[in-house]
Amino acid sequence: MAEKKPAKKATKKSAKSTSPNNKKSKGFTNDERAAMKERAQELKAEARRGSHGDQADGESAALAKIAEMQEPDRAMANRLHSLIKASAPALLSKTWYGMPAYAKDGKVVCFFQSAHKFKSRYATFGFSDEANLDEGAMWPTCFALKELTTAEEARIGALVKKAVR
Repeated sequence: MAEKKPAKKATKKSAKSTSPNNKKSKGFTNDERAAMKERAQELKAEARRGSHGDQADGESAALAKIAEMQEPDRAMANRLHSLIKASAPALLSKTWYGMPAYAKDGKVVCFFQSAHKFKSRYATFGFSDEANLDEGAMWPTCFALKELTTAEEARIGALVKKAVR
């Protein structure tokens, strides 16, 4: 009987980037990594407080994040906070990825992201998939905010009410 030789292992060659211009992805930005770390800390804090947590802790954390913002985002966030509390008192304040957010049954319904957080030219007010905003096959979930006028406040108030029904 002839002795079988082990099959040679194929040597791996370094793969060249398939992206245009051979640019490699740099992964997450420092701001994105910071937001993920904040979220991990939020989850740990929520776990320590229990399943429902303390409403006052969530409120103070959201207000602290708003206070850290630069103007004009701080003023917009404060006005949005008041508007959301008036439009949907059932929503509880909390932080979510380091942003002020508003939740129902522990799940985030809407949030505010300052322009400065990700070095954007506008702030963002958005809704999660927990919001009841479904309208046909397509509907908006995030809005760019450069300023908050009475017209925007009225529209946001109506959307928040719709989101929690």
